[in-house]
Amino acid sequence: MFLPKLRGCCLCYLVLLLGFSAVASAKSERLATDTIPKDYQKTAALIDLDTVSTRPAYLKGYLENIETTLSQTLPVLSQLPFATDTLLAKAQQLAFTDARMTQYLRDAKTGKSYRNEVFGVYAARQSDFTQADAATFYKGACFRVELYNFALNLATVAVVSLPENRVLQVYLLPATQPDIPQKLKALALRIATESGAVQAALGFKPTENDALMSDTKTALNRTRCERSQHLCVAPTFVKGDKALWAIVDLTDLRLVGVRWTNVGASPQNKKAITERQLQNETLTECFCKKETTVERNNWKLNYMLTSSDGLRVSDVSFGAKAVLFSAKLVDWHVSYSNTDGFGYSDAVGCPYFSTAAVVAIETPKVHDLVDSGGKTIGFVVEQSFYSEGWPNPCNYNYQQRYEFYNDGKFRMACASFGRGCGNDGTYRPVLRIAMAGNQNTLSEWTGDSWAAWQKERYQLQLSTTPYTPEGYQYKISTAANTGYYIEPSTGQFNDKGRGDNAYFYTTVNHPDKPEGESDLVTIGPCCNTDYRQGPEKFVEGEAATNETLVLWYVPQLKNDDTKGHEYCWAEAYLKDGVWNARPMPCWAGPLFIPIK
Repeated sequence: MFLPKLRGCCLCYLVLLLGFSAVASAKSERLATDTIPKDYQKTAALIDLDTVSTRPAYLKGYLENIETTLSQTLPVLSQLPFATDTLLAKAQQLAFTDARMTQYLRDAKTGKSYRNEVFGVYAARQSDFTQADAATFYKGACFRVELYNFALNLATVAVVSLPENRVLQVYLLPATQPDIPQKLKALALRIATESGAVQAALGFKPTENDALMSDTKTALNRTRCERSQHLCVAPTFVKGDKALWAIVDLTDLRLVGVRWTNVGASPQNKKAITERQLQNETLTECFCKKETTVERNNWKLNYMLTSSDGLRVSDVSFGAKAVLFSAKLVDWHVSYSNTDGFGYSDAVGCPYFSTAAVVAIETPKVHDLVDSGGKTIGFVVEQSFYSEGWPNPCNYNYQQRYEFYNDGKFRMACASFGRGCGNDGTYRPVLRIAMAGNQNTLSEWTGDSWAAWQKERYQLQLSTTPYTPEGYQYKISTAANTGYYIEPSTGQFNDKGRGDNAYFYTTVNHPDKPEGESDLVTIGPCCNTDYRQGPEKFVEGEAATNETLVLWYVPQLKNDDTKGHEYCWAEAYLKDGVWNARPMPCWAGPLFIPIK
């Protein structure tokens, strides 16, 4: 594996263990395994190993490895040997010396082993570290390891330092799944292409090269994939103006369903619209391994591309005032069909050694922010992430944007440029905004006054939501009433008034117990239509007045391919004899206005 030459030649490792509890929160010290539904309790390993001999031959080796692993002292299946002397293996070994990493390897009552698998060991980036661990990061190279518990569906993340030979931090993310390794991606493709149901639906036997989005997690209601209780992916096959989703359950290692979606007519479904050469080396060396500092228009900030949390800004200040500790785009949840409830959980980030499903293609851009009259009113930092085959079906194009105004306002925004895998999709990006200061209180406008949120909570922006005459829904302020009003979009993006329809969450930011400050895997399932988008894991009713607060903003953007009314959509058209793309994006994001 490539080992990046990071500043200070640091050598640390971030280790990630995943599992599930239907009731436990991310801050729980223990998981209540006795609350797991009965149909899960009876098969903790979630594969009936007695049926290995009846499974297809291509699964036999993997299933035998699972059976052997479950009987070992350390029941963890890994993509690389624990016994080797490589740096990656040493990091893996050190992680499992911490009791917090091993507490969910076995069932507490029966002592039986859960099915655990290391999904990857990666070079860690600066964005993987909290502020408290930043100094350790600069001491040498850094890595992270991701491991998944199939029975419990819980994420446990640990940062370890080889130079210091210690585990720096460990935290849990219940109901969370990492991106799958190449071995499981290959198994999913094999299961899909060998399936008689897939072959009958398509009318031919597809090859693995025919599949799109084969390693992006999905869900399908009324199966064990529902609410991401099982690890499921959806290899997708385009045929004409439709896409066939083959929902593969990697927990049970079988196809659990197929679904068709309409993707619209496309002049070419297999070939990219234009030739694109990924600038991976430049992006990785210049923007994924280190921060870039911008000082402009009285603003100062750092930005960098993360592994899977998009473009992060940090240490943002305006004049002498600290504004943001950090801000980033954690996930894109894409749900198709409210009836069947399936879709993708997308991460965006760096092109190399990344868990992102949709990667950065171009370098970040910093340019003037100009109003309709041509006057420069600030500047913009933005990043595009898209599939090379965009705008063909089952290819995605996202943009992330920070606007910094000369008068102290700022906005965090994002957009989908379509077209995706269907014409009935809803996009739910998860924005995380960590405010500067430790004496903040969030208040909402009730129609005639401001009411403070006394505890961590969430709220949905409705058509009946009251706003101030200026359009403000919230304000985050200190006791001296300094801070910002928060204006959600109700049509400010020239989107015909569709608005953000956003879920808004506030949580307390604990320096010693980071909740999303370091790089996150996809923290929520793709297809929940309610508040369960991931940030609710950190909402526990803690007192939230005069605190260091994190704001989570999850817009809901419904795509539309109706002629003249397109939204979150894209199409290809001929110009000068070549194919070009015409996007009809859907934008969302809150505006922060200084309290005068």
